[in-house]
Amino acid sequence: MRPGSLSRQYKIPKEKVGPYWQISYTRNMRSRTDYIRQECVVDIRKEIATYKRFKRLVDHWIDLSIERSKPDMQIAKGKASG
Repeated sequence: MRPGSLSRQYKIPKEKVGPYWQISYTRNMRSRTDYIRQECVVDIRKEIATYKRFKRLVDHWIDLSIERSKPDMQIAKGKASG
């Protein structure tokens, strides 16, 4: 699993000369950029996709947990006022 976005860059962008790959991400409130070898691009893309899926699942789980806790909070609120 790996956060970030993968992009193709060029040493001379206007002429598209000297292509290379880089991944950019933020971790622990620090931005980071790493260079990626061409032969690793397919694996990195899979790792990024896995990380994005993981994040979506965690967000969904948190939403469900919040919904699950709402009835308990209502019961506790009723006991406190009664």
